[in-house]
Amino acid sequence: MKPKNLKKKIRQLEKRLQEGPKKLAKLKQKLQAAEAAKAAKGRKKAAARAAAKLSKSKGKKSPAQTTDAKKPAKKTKRKLNLSPERRAQLAAAMKARWAAKRAAEGTSKAASGDNQHSAPGGPAPQPPENRPDGV
Repeated sequence: MKPKNLKKKIRQLEKRLQEGPKKLAKLKQKLQAAEAAKAAKGRKKAAARAAAKLSKSKGKKSPAQTTDAKKPAKKTKRKLNLSPERRAQLAAAMKARWAAKRAAEGTSKAASGDNQHSAPGGPAPQPPENRPDGV
């Protein structure tokens, strides 16, 4: 239990001290133990930082090792909770955007016919047919 929560419980129990002095003593003891653990953790972290600083100054770790350890984990994509109406609306907007993009590509290809690196002039890819669920 966090020290903040323990302090709150202690305050509540001190208000109604007649109910349980034993419980109050037990919570105060827990609070002291939590604060002691927090202080020990701080000392341990400080010692680890000092040890890391010493080993870093000696050059034991290469820069590549330190950058690999600090890379953040990849975030997972969250699934959108869309209503069917909103999903259909977004699908229509995206299809319109893709159609405009294809039209813009078509005009740019017609304008630069002598481009060696352009795609071969085959039939344009067909857009996927609509599914029965409207997506």
